[in-house]
Amino acid sequence: MADKPFATDNVIAVNFADDDNAYEALTLLKELDSQSQIQMKGAGIVIRQDDGSLVVKDEVVDNRYEGTATGGIIGLLIGVLGGPLGILIGGVTGLLIGSLFDVEDEDHGESVLSELAGAARVDHPLLLAEVDEPSPEVVDSAMERLGGSVLRRPVADVEAEIAAAEEAQKEAKKKAREVLRKERRERAKAEVHAMIERLKAKLGHPAHAGHSA
Repeated sequence: MADKPFATDNVIAVNFADDDNAYEALTLLKELDSQSQIQMKGAGIVIRQDDGSLVVKDEVVDNRYEGTATGGIIGLLIGVLGGPLGILIGGVTGLLIGSLFDVEDEDHGESVLSELAGAARVDHPLLLAEVDEPSPEVVDSAMERLGGSVLRRPVADVEAEIAAAEEAQKEAKKKAREVLRKERRERAKAEVHAMIERLKAKLGHPAHAGHSA
């Protein structure tokens, strides 16, 4: 089967052999943008903490667009990958996301969000950026010079999974509330039954007294 056409509007995640190169890479992307080789709509350098959260260490935004790296698609992505969904992605949440897509897809690999979540390593900077690029060679060659490994996914796919993740989270919360309500009802029934039994034992069933023939 022929490869899918190259999507020019992409989210890239870049890891580096030398952590310090992540910050130089962000500067390099800015230069490529100023040279009109790419259009960078937003970018940020994040580090995953031991608790799974993501901390933004540096960021940049295209002034032609509203918001910042923590407000556009990169900001949404950081919020998902650094929150409970990002920690659980690939497990129950991943299954929930998958169940929300009714499409025939011959690529049975991990979800886009799962791949991006896996790229964020604890205590290592990760460069995340949304770029409009005519071809992958410009960014790939620039990052390769700095020892960077590029993971690239179409913005459309990222947005679709973020939307699905939101639905999955709502569904998970709904199911959790249903379980809690059920357990509460069952517990209440058990406690009421236990209390009635204790009262019966204490009173010795006096309700039957005085009714003998």
